Amino acid sequence: MAAWEEGSFLLSAAPGAGKTIPSLVFARRLLDAGTITRVHVVCPTAPLTRQWAEAAGRLDVQLAPDAEELVPPRDFHGVAVTYARAALSARRWSSQCGERTLIIADEAHHLGEELAWGEGFARAFAATQRWLLLSGTPFRSDGSAIAGVRYDDGMAVPDVSYSYADAVRDGICRPVVFVPYDGTLSWQSGDDVVESSFADAALSGREASRRYRTAISTELGDGLPRILRAADERLGAVRSSGHRDAGGLVVTADGGHARRVASVLKEITGRSPTVVVHTDAQAAAKLRAFGMGRERWIVAVNMVSEGVDIPRLRVGVYATAAKTPLVFRQIVGRFVRTLAGRPLEHSFLFLPADGLLRMHAAEVEQELCHVLRAPAEEPPEFDAPERGRSEPTEPEPFVPLNADVAPQLALFGGGPPPPVVRVVAPPAAAAPPPGAVEEPAFQRRRRLRDKRQGLVVTLAGFENRSHREINTWLNREVGAAGVREATIEQLERSIELLQAKLDAIGRRRAKRAS
Repeated sequence: MAAWEEGSFLLSAAPGAGKTIPSLVFARRLLDAGTITRVHVVCPTAPLTRQWAEAAGRLDVQLAPDAEELVPPRDFHGVAVTYARAALSARRWSSQCGERTLIIADEAHHLGEELAWGEGFARAFAATQRWLLLSGTPFRSDGSAIAGVRYDDGMAVPDVSYSYADAVRDGICRPVVFVPYDGTLSWQSGDDVVESSFADAALSGREASRRYRTAISTELGDGLPRILRAADERLGAVRSSGHRDAGGLVVTADGGHARRVASVLKEITGRSPTVVVHTDAQAAAKLRAFGMGRERWIVAVNMVSEGVDIPRLRVGVYATAAKTPLVFRQIVGRFVRTLAGRPLEHSFLFLPADGLLRMHAAEVEQELCHVLRAPAEEPPEFDAPERGRSEPTEPEPFVPLNADVAPQLALFGGGPPPPVVRVVAPPAAAAPPPGAVEEPAFQRRRRLRDKRQGLVVTLAGFENRSHREINTWLNREVGAAGVREATIEQLERSIELLQAKLDAIGRRRAKRAS
């Protein structure tokens, strides 16, 4: 990146390979050199804006997460915002940043040029000289171009490319074992009963969709519940082998499906798993608690996808109806993250032996075959079925009747992992550099605002003044336009003034009492 001065720069690195830290190190260098005065990060979701702000704070790049404007508090370097907010505010934001602003676009494949997010992003940040685009999957399921990306014969051209195979070879990512399940599946379709396995390629698109939905139904004990039981047994084996806090993830079709899967897992394990869906206000907190805890299973719809970093995930079950290459790669990326000091161990992903999923898994395996196999050994071959985007819309109801599935030939054999050949050392960027602050500024600022508000409430209880009157007095004393605009220094000074007032009240009351 050192020679890059303007335009867009695409860093394509596999999910889990580590794109955040080099981006922030680069931003820190430009700030130190005075080349830029602002850094703004744009990403798909609000939880990711906080994740970016935390990572940036460890490198002393202070970002205000989920901000409403591009103008940060005076003692911050920039903001972290969502693509949706950028699209809604594009016209106003276009005048709030200039040439000396670095834009970091995380998961840049969301920026379809003809779509609202892509157009809004391009309009909002048109005046900036540099767009740093990050993606582990620099393509879109709808085939549209990504804003700022160069193409050659329809293929994205990264400025830097670091593949999953590269990351496994270098000990940055874990290899993943895929365990496909197939067998006899039957369902009622109108007045007919259809019976098939995934090996049958002759089904129509509608019936193939129903076959897959039968495979992920929780109502048939020898179908998905059997896969879940096998996955839990594998998780138990992983934990028994030394990774005692290893976790498992089931990615499901929708909220109702997630709750049914959770019920099955409770029957299997005796414990209720963590369930996260996008409509849950506590979803981000649940993700954080699971990542730091020791619970066995988490069940999710689309919350555990891009950017979510839970390195202890070792076993997964693919039970979502989405089967695009992008979704598949993102889900695989949840299981590749390594833990400092632990051996480079395999993760395991259990899945129905659907043709599209087997094809996606085979493509990942092809990338790894020269890393994990002797050069003369040929990888397993799979028929490549007709490509499709995902499950077609179901035009009428159907009834899954029976499922009797068993594990098929797994990629990499499906047996125990090969002997460990290396130990992953802690990444150099994982430890804060000299002089880095321990608490990100946005967290400190939020803590100080909460403390100030509590003291304002306490003071209002002693004095015959409203909260608004006290806040107006404080802002005037410290020179702040308002609480939202106050710097950390101004918040600290406000707290000192409030505490001095309360101490004086306490002394007066003690004197009267004596």
